[in-house]
Amino acid sequence: MTTNTNTNTTANPSTAARLNFAKSAPKVFRALIGFDAAARAGLDPSLVELIQIRASHLNHCAYCLHMHTNDARKAGESEDRLHMVSVWREARHFFTEREQAALALTEAVTLVADAGVPDDVYADAAAVFEEQELAQVLALILTINTWNRVALATKKVAGTDERV
Repeated sequence: MTTNTNTNTTANPSTAARLNFAKSAPKVFRALIGFDAAARAGLDPSLVELIQIRASHLNHCAYCLHMHTNDARKAGESEDRLHMVSVWREARHFFTEREQAALALTEAVTLVADAGVPDDVYADAAAVFEEQELAQVLALILTINTWNRVALATKKVAGTDERV
């Protein structure tokens, strides 16, 4: 049995400090960073951020949502498009066919327990992405879902991005 050595004495357990995943599991953390880097390699940076933002919406991960909306802005993404990501189906004119296919695939993979990945969603993505690029989009969806779960499980606080 391990003991928690956190020194946070806050009375409210919902605000108590949790482990620092990067420090507590450095090999796993580095492997995730490598997986993430390999997944995004060669993909359009705007598409990368849209995928990460949509998965973070669905997973209710404020930490990652804050980080990736800021990254998208730095990459030149417009405020209009950022505001429309969560309702992209009602605002399709803001997004290209490829982005729409990636967003639909992101939703299906993120919510895979609900209905699997429907054949039509996969077919739409396969129609607009080359096979290798589709594999990378899928890998990126997997990585952001992993990052969301790490951030949620360790109670990362939105606005405290340690990368800066």
